[in-house]
Amino acid sequence: MKTLAIILIVVGIAMVIVRGFFVQTEKKVLDVGPLEVNKTENKWIGWPTYAGGIVALVGVVLLVTNKKR
Repeated sequence: MKTLAIILIVVGIAMVIVRGFFVQTEKKVLDVGPLEVNKTENKWIGWPTYAGGIVALVGVVLLVTNKKR
C-alpha cells in the first residue's frame, strides 16, 4: 500500500506540472488509385490541474493511514 501511495503522489505532482501532451494522428483525406493524400493532425490530450492535486492528495491520505496501522 505504501508503494501505491508514493506512486500516486509522484503521478499527481507530474500531472500538475505537465498539464497534457500532443499526439500526432494521420488521417486519410483522398485515396484515388495510386494517389493517396494524408493529413497529419496534432491533437491535445489534457487534464485539469486540480485532477493532479486530487491524485496526489489521495496518495498522501493512503500514506498517512498506512502509517497509523
